[in-house]
Amino acid sequence: MSRLRILLCTLFVLLCWTGTAFAADTDVAKVENFVRNIVQVLVTLAGLLAAGFFVMGGIGYITSSGNPEHMDRSKKTIIYSALGLAISIGAYVLSNIIADIAAKAFG
Repeated sequence: MSRLRILLCTLFVLLCWTGTAFAADTDVAKVENFVRNIVQVLVTLAGLLAAGFFVMGGIGYITSSGNPEHMDRSKKTIIYSALGLAISIGAYVLSNIIADIAAKAFG
């Protein structure tokens, strides 16, 4: 967990540090478009990855032949894939809401 905290803190500091430089040098709309494009690409990749894990989990479940360990592993794969997809879609929606609010506040 400590590596995750360090990574998140580092990411937060970098985003805060470069945020003022972006806002000072360029137009807010350009930054908004850039962030929206990045989020859209990441959500698309997460959707493709989730679809792949859905397929893997489904195939594993079908071919488990009643083996409880394989069935449980496949169920967990499907559940975690659905959870990851829901989180990425939620992040996409939340980022669009925040971008709209920021556009109204700054524009």
